[in-house]
Amino acid sequence: MTRKQKVYLETTMFNYYFDKSKDAQPPTVALFEAITSGQFEGYTSIYAYNELDNAPEPQRSKILKLIEKYNIKVLGTSDEVIQLAEKYMTNNIIPKKKRIDALHIAIASVNELEIILSFNFKHINKLKTKTLIPAINRILGYREIFIAQPEEVIDYETDN
Repeated sequence: MTRKQKVYLETTMFNYYFDKSKDAQPPTVALFEAITSGQFEGYTSIYAYNELDNAPEPQRSKILKLIEKYNIKVLGTSDEVIQLAEKYMTNNIIPKKKRIDALHIAIASVNELEIILSFNFKHINKLKTKTLIPAINRILGYREIFIAQPEEVIDYETDN
């Protein structure tokens, strides 16, 4: 039996699940299904939950139901998470005004997850972050973490 990779679902993943106007919507749904089929172990955080909880209805209810439907574990925060997020910001990897993005990465790192899945191309899923986060994690004694979008981690093809 192969070990399941532990994946962190950043807030955008839940939004893309329902957004049929996005090309990435079908592979996002496929990723959630891959979690259900046991290919991945799905996690999110209290930070993502709180962001999703602020969405307007009926979107809010539909999005929050995904956590239950796909048995996504919601990780709590800690002083260690907050301190690591601060390191990301003081090292200019994530801007201080985007603290929540640093917290997403830190909570996944502290909990030894392997992959962060995100469509946040401004601050999380971009070359600078994808290069510097694994480096600083290694220096600070945390696991290197891979930042990606669903198409990069699941087998997904369309016939279009």
